[in-house]
Formats: sequence, structure tokens, C-alpha cells
Amino acid sequence: MRYALALLFLLAFTTVRAQNTGEITAGELREYGSFLASDSLKGRKPGTKEMEVAAQYILRHFISAGLKPIASDGMQPFEVVTGVTAGSSNALRVNGTAEVLNQTFVPLAFSASGTVNAPVVFAGYGFSIDADSLHWNDYNGVDVKGKWVMIFRGDPEPDDPSSRFIPFSEVHSKVLTAKDNGAAGVLLVTPSGFDNKDKLMPLVCENNEITAGIPVINIRRDLASRLLSRTGFTSDSLGSMMALNKRPMSLEVPVMVEATVDIVLEKEMTANVVAMLEGADALLKDEYIVVGAHYDHLGYGGPESGSRMPDTVAIHPGADDNASGTAMIMALAGKLAADQSRPRRSILFVAFSAEETGLIGSKYFVSHCPVDPKSIKAMFNFDMTGRFDPEKNSISVSGTGTSPEADSILKIYEKDLPFGVVHAPDGYGPSDHAAFYAAGIPVFFFTTGVHTDYHTPFDRPEKLDYTAEQRIGDFAASVIRDIACSPKTLTFKESGSRDQAGRGGRRMKVTLGILPDFAGTEKRGLRVDGVTKEGPADRGGILKGDIITSVNGLPVGNIYDYMARLSKLKRGMTVSVEVMRNGKNEILLIQL
Repeated sequence: MRYALALLFLLAFTTVRAQNTGEITAGELREYGSFLASDSLKGRKPGTKEMEVAAQYILRHFISAGLKPIASDGMQPFEVVTGVTAGSSNALRVNGTAEVLNQTFVPLAFSASGTVNAPVVFAGYGFSIDADSLHWNDYNGVDVKGKWVMIFRGDPEPDDPSSRFIPFSEVHSKVLTAKDNGAAGVLLVTPSGFDNKDKLMPLVCENNEITAGIPVINIRRDLASRLLSRTGFTSDSLGSMMALNKRPMSLEVPVMVEATVDIVLEKEMTANVVAMLEGADALLKDEYIVVGAHYDHLGYGGPESGSRMPDTVAIHPGADDNASGTAMIMALAGKLAADQSRPRRSILFVAFSAEETGLIGSKYFVSHCPVDPKSIKAMFNFDMTGRFDPEKNSISVSGTGTSPEADSILKIYEKDLPFGVVHAPDGYGPSDHAAFYAAGIPVFFFTTGVHTDYHTPFDRPEKLDYTAEQRIGDFAASVIRDIACSPKTLTFKESGSRDQAGRGGRRMKVTLGILPDFAGTEKRGLRVDGVTKEGPADRGGILKGDIITSVNGLPVGNIYDYMARLSKLKRGMTVSVEVMRNGKNEILLIQL
């Protein structure tokens, strides 16, 4: 193993050849992308040795192209959560009798650590629903304050793919509802209609430090039935009754459960790779253009990794996502550095890590910027630029509404292209440019779009169109050079969608119109990383940097709480949103 890693590091330092010819070639794009997406780098998961090899490979190219490493010798290190384990203190006792970890119970990854010794209340599916056509409250008639709440996973219509219960069935939402009702902890039971084999839920890393605030434990059905024994019910009989009657059913369970949850987060260091092409103008060289792409991917995939094949554990090469974008900025670095006349402004080339786990690297770069963020005049982001679709015969450039000048500049260089360019105005988006847009910087997001191999083991180098990517690179280089050399800077303009999709792609019933902190770096609530102009939040007075601590008086501690709160609201409602701003609490009224 040690020899193999040494060989990889050697390759990182010897195989890169900066193409300082002033031209981007399909061959160099293939070379860079194929190395980054090779099986030897094992899917470039942040925190791994292979990710270090990728970082050194990119940095070596930047240096060979004539760029100057900045930050810490070209590396901007930061910490990421890479795994979760059950600590040695996990225990569960029923009336003093010990259960066995991983046999009858297991804690969930987002559980809070701690000990609870309390009686149990069975609360059905853990719903508290008051919707137009659905009213169901499993907490009516029972007091769960300071007690364990035992609830079923899923919903009473497991075989109905269009069930009205689906939007309310997510585990995080159920746990939040239990917490709102005063529960000290949650015992999750898998009904037979949900999983006949009753497998315990896997302890899967969610790549952040967000917790539920109370212990959350998955228990087997036989353990649940033992807890219920004095009530005359079993977990199966309760599940069958609720599925048949479609009515809530809750009851006190005369048993004491003492449990200790010990969740240990594994953390590793990763790094953004940062290098500068210094501008040629004595005055303008202190202004910067950022050219970036993320170089991380999903590693071996698996549950909760973001893989579209979560049951398959195999190398996810990420050739298009995003070895292609990384290869693009490497080629752009070589081209722009080799031009006879250097750009007037300085250009920062940045390969971001941890994009796949919540845009963490780009957010870290903006908040710990090696230059004054106000001196960054534009950001170009390249994410998935290698799978050109000849039938569409076009690429997309988003962020064109973030500066009034963007459309006209792009059109100058589109005239003789063999493909079309679709202009999209939004500055927000599921990639690294979002952090720069949130900081008030005009952005350009280049992509050829999503395809069926996205986030699967089949996103491989041989499927990329390097000739088309070379043409895209030439086009991008012309636009970058124009903005880097213009005596005038772009004028920032807000341009965000008023109806943004949730992180998983499912559109929410209502939105506030904010860019939330997906990574959970703020522990006092949910930080607002951006506000959509003229959206509900903007009209109601929410500002970028505010920390949302409650919605309608109910606490918000993280992104999961926020999504759960909004899922129960309706269009047209006016809600109170409490925010922390400059150390003070303010209550704002927001019309949805």
C-alpha cells in the first residue's frame, strides 16, 4: 500500500506536462481528466490519500504553467467530516436488562450523544399533519414530555407511490416533530410493510456535524414488541391496525428504557488548490478573476454518498463530474499563462474540494479568502463540461443575470461557435459559483449538463467528448480574457430564482427565497448565505448573514429543521421568522 501511494505521488509530479503553447488541445484535456478519473485515485473522496495525490497533480501543473502558488504554498487546508462510528459507550437497557448493539438496536448518525432514562410512549408514525386534505396527529391525547417516543418509519400506505403521507415521512422531520412535543429521545421501529427483513438502519455519515439535539435509536421489531408486551399489542399488530384503519393510534407504554448514545464523527483534512497568474497592469493586478472547478467526487459511493446507485459500492470515477471541469481550468491556466500579452487583472485558479458534501470548499475559500473578497471582480465555474450532447448542440452558461454586461460580452464570442450557448440568469445553483454570488460577485457557470451516468460508477473518461470540450475552453478563455483585460469592471446585479428546488431536487411547497448553509457550519441556527431579490425573505427584511433561529415560534437549528418547518406551511401564509443579527434577535414577518 505504501509503495502504491508513493507511486501515485510520483505520477502526480511527473506526468503533468504544461501545454504552454497558447492553445488548449483535446489531448491535454484527455490527459488531465483521465488521470484524475483513473481508478488509482479511487473516486477522489476528500480526506483520502488519493485526494492528496489529485491535489498535488493539479498544483504541479499550475506551477509548471508559470502560476504562483498562494495561500499555504498552493494549498488551503480545511477540515471535513468523512465518517461516523458508534463509540464504546453505546448501550440500551429495558427495565435494567441490557440489549446488544447492532443486534437489537443501533444509533443513527444524526443522533445527539447522551443518556436518557425514561418511560416510553408509542406515537404511531410520528405525524403532526394539518394540511388541506390530510389531518393526522399522533400526539393527540398523550404526554411525551421527557419520555422516549416510539414511532414507525415510513407511512401507513407503503405500497402507494403517490401517498399523501410521503412529504411527511422523512426521518429527520419525524424526529423534529417529536422534539417539538417535548420528547427526550426517539425509538424508530421499521414496520413489516416497510422492510419485512427488519434490517437495522446503517450508521451512515451525513458529511456534516448537524445533530437532532436528542438521542435517536433504531430498534428491531422484536425489541419493540417486548417493550409493548404489557399493552397487549405487538409492533406488527399496531402496524396492521394503522394500515387498515388509516387512523392515528398512540398509547402509554409501561416500561423504562435507559439508553446511552455515543456518536463519534471522523474528521480529515482536505484542501483547495490555489495559484495565481499575476496581472500585467500595475494598477489592475490587485483586482482578481477567479477561475474554478471542484476536483472531489464520491469515492466508492454507497448510501448517503450522493450516488444515484446507493446500493452499489464501487469506484465512482467522476470523469465528467468533475475531472472534466478540473482539466478545463488546468488547460485554461496553461493557455492564459502562455499568451504573449498577459491579462491586466490577476487570475486566481482554484480547484475546490468538498463540493459534493455541500459546497464546503468554495464557501471556505470565500470566508477565508487569501485576497480581499471585494477585489474579486468575477468568478468562472466549470462543472461537468465533458459530455457535450450533439443533439442539443448547445452548452449552458448560468449567472448571466448577475451583471448587466454579461449577455453582451458572451454574444461577442458566440458568433462563430459551432454550438449554441444558452444563457441562464440565475446566480444561485448547485455548484461552487453559488458561494461567490452570495458574496456579491458576478458569476459565470459553464456546463454541458447532467446525463444518465451522473453520480454513478459509469461516469468514465472514455465517454467524454474532448474535442467539444476544447472548443468550449477556447470560448471560455476569450470571455475570461475580455473581462480580465477590460478597463471597466462588471457591475454586480442580484439574479436568483424565486422558486428554488430543495437539495434533493424535490420542489418545496413554499420557499423563503434564501440560499441556506447546507454544510451546517453555524451551530446557533441556520445561516442565510444569500437572499433572492424580491423573494419573500427579501421583502420581509431577511439579510445575508442572518441566522434563522425559529419559524412561527418553532426552533430551527439546521437545514433539516428548516426544511421540515417549511414543509408544513402554505402559500400565502404570513409567518414569523426569528433571526439573530449582529448578536441581537429580531422577529420578521414573511409572507410566503
